[in-house]
Amino acid sequence: MKKLSTTMKPKRLLALLAFAATFANAADKLVVFSQCNNAEPYRAAQNARMSERFAKIPGVRLEIMDAQQDNTRQIAQIETAIRRRPALLIVAPNESAPLTRVMGRALAAKIPVICLERDISQPLYTSYVRADNREIGRLAGEYIVELLKRKNGSPAGVVVEICGLKGVEAEINREGGAHDVWKNHPGIQVAAAPVADWLQSRAKDRMTEVLGALPKIDVVYAHNDPMAMGAWLAAKDKGREKEMLFVGVDGLSGPGGGIEKVNEGLLAATFIYPLCVDEAVAIAEKILSGDTANLPKTQTVPSRMVTKGTP
Repeated sequence: MKKLSTTMKPKRLLALLAFAATFANAADKLVVFSQCNNAEPYRAAQNARMSERFAKIPGVRLEIMDAQQDNTRQIAQIETAIRRRPALLIVAPNESAPLTRVMGRALAAKIPVICLERDISQPLYTSYVRADNREIGRLAGEYIVELLKRKNGSPAGVVVEICGLKGVEAEINREGGAHDVWKNHPGIQVAAAPVADWLQSRAKDRMTEVLGALPKIDVVYAHNDPMAMGAWLAAKDKGREKEMLFVGVDGLSGPGGGIEKVNEGLLAATFIYPLCVDEAVAIAEKILSGDTANLPKTQTVPSRMVTKGTP
């Protein structure tokens, strides 16, 4: 009998190893994360943390899809994911109403669904991990009342509110929570509330327009830190940045994040909006292991305010 060779050409060996790696990947449990918009710093931080956490779970492969702030694109991407039958679908919805039906279709296809930090119109998900945007808005509103007292001697003054994408739960409640407070202080005038869709560049453009119309502004309240910084940059271009105080939401750590901007004195405060990723991955691990008996329908992650010098 002819003896088999125990040696193998390097090219063939590499090809076999590549095939084996592909086969191993195919055998992994697929987790699809439908992200509403990778362009926002908060979303990029979510993606990075999600990738880091799932990389530590053996036998699981994560894929992240970017909807680019487009409902139609996100729906199409989720429909594609449903056809692939992932072990788990995680969705950060771009908007609540348009994404409800397709997430319901995933559930109907027996695919577990985690709704991440933005709600949908009906509870068509396995679990929903959230922060309390109404509470964040209320805390921001109360802090702005205190800023106006210090600045003007009374809870009165001119506020510009830079709004996120209209119709999104975060925008509705970050606005609503603040106005719950301000309605008790008739001296507070929200003189402008432009919509900047969470983006710094749009906030800068909208704030430039507002500065042309308003000779006096006391506080700018932006629904996220990039929009707060866009407003600050617009005011700086006009030489008016020292005239007003800027408050944001997100409180990302690291270079360029809201906490850094607070410590630099550019923002008076930011309110940490948790990534909610660690909590979502903890639920995901239970789902992937088949331990689904006591999954929370809704889990709320707490927030806190950060001002200069906050540890």
